[in-house]
Amino acid sequence: MITEDVLYLSVTELGQRIQARKLSPVELTEAYLERSKKYGPLLNAYATLTPELALQQARQAEDEIAQGRYRGLLHGIPYAAKDLLAVKGYPTTWGAKPYANQRFDYNATVINKLNEAGAVLLGKAAMIELAGGLGYRFAAASATGAAKNPWNTNCWTCGSSSGSGAIVASALAAFAIGTETWGSIICPSAFCGVSGLRPTFGRVGRGGAMALAYSMDKIGPMCRTVGDCTLVLAAVSGHDPSDNGSLPETQARFRFHLPPRPLRIARIEKGWEKPDPEITAAFEQALTVLQQAGGQMSSIALPEGPWEVAGGIVINVEAASAFSKLIESGGVAQLSDPVSRIGGYVAETVDSQDFLRAQRLRRVLQQKMDAIFQQCDVLVAPSLPVPATTLDTNLETDLSFADPIGGIGNLCGLPAMSVPCGFTKSGLPIGIQFLGQVLNDRAVVGAAEMFQARTDWHLKHPPLK
Repeated sequence: MITEDVLYLSVTELGQRIQARKLSPVELTEAYLERSKKYGPLLNAYATLTPELALQQARQAEDEIAQGRYRGLLHGIPYAAKDLLAVKGYPTTWGAKPYANQRFDYNATVINKLNEAGAVLLGKAAMIELAGGLGYRFAAASATGAAKNPWNTNCWTCGSSSGSGAIVASALAAFAIGTETWGSIICPSAFCGVSGLRPTFGRVGRGGAMALAYSMDKIGPMCRTVGDCTLVLAAVSGHDPSDNGSLPETQARFRFHLPPRPLRIARIEKGWEKPDPEITAAFEQALTVLQQAGGQMSSIALPEGPWEVAGGIVINVEAASAFSKLIESGGVAQLSDPVSRIGGYVAETVDSQDFLRAQRLRRVLQQKMDAIFQQCDVLVAPSLPVPATTLDTNLETDLSFADPIGGIGNLCGLPAMSVPCGFTKSGLPIGIQFLGQVLNDRAVVGAAEMFQARTDWHLKHPPLK
């Protein structure tokens, strides 16, 4: 019998056991499926499970490994994919009632790459409808309802990758795939106490993925450790001919190796206005760990400007285009959240001149950030200024705060990573995030790994019953 402790092992540890024939991919898949059936409904974590496909892939992996055809550490490892990634023949609902019966006859590029690595798809992770592209006010803005936080089921998991966060934190799968346009990997990773990596824009191909904002959408791994994230990113990165935003293969392909010199880490000054005192305390302790680990510490202020406004304009215009048929047909009336039902019509009113100004501002900001990264390798800040919020929180009025870090990072396509760095007195996770220059995912991962190797916050498990 596979115990809960085994299900919480890292991908690396699971992969090593599978490679040594000490762990059966079929038995591991069955155990994750059983746990997913037990806790998935409690947490609203899945849009759908794919047990037939999972067991088929697990048996294939087991047979191949027995025949000496081992593909690597992801071979036989069960995972979940956010429900905006197409999986041939299975529902891909985008978290929204109007698409409840939507199916595709092809796989998303990321799914194909994970198939090639021998990974096992357990199911599609629940998500906020349309990844929040038309706006939303409540955590329940999803066809599957509000995703519940395993650390406290009265709290939310955050962001559109809400189900992915719940799945990883509660060991319903070994890892999950999330996406981010503005915060939807970093936020649920912080709220759920997992390690989440937002790669450089264009590093992971988006073929077969729902489009929200063509120039800002990114796909990345959500795992239990930094090392797991590097394994998954290495597997799914690379040029994608079906994605016009995809980088050339030489730039897109990710291979991790430690930075050649001590990392220059700069604390972001006033990254958040009035962060929760418990978050500030945990962050200060984390900075001490980084300094003791050899990080060269300094402080840097982010460039001032209307960057969040510019990012919002880009998302509105591109989302209005991406969902134009749903908006024009009136299908938005079927969406769960009151803001989602009208958000598309509002987005269509954005003036073209404003969109062009936002694009010019983006270029100015990219130049300013390039200049900052001449002074440091990585920027560091709390992942969020607050811990997980309750399920009934009004996100417009009670979770509304300036987010220059997310705005700048996503508008510029910068890589970032959130890892656990503590807990509040009430037992909710706290995250620290690392932000790097375009294509310098290696420095982001290196800083996160340097911190995680000296702490054990990522080894804590939520008290599920």
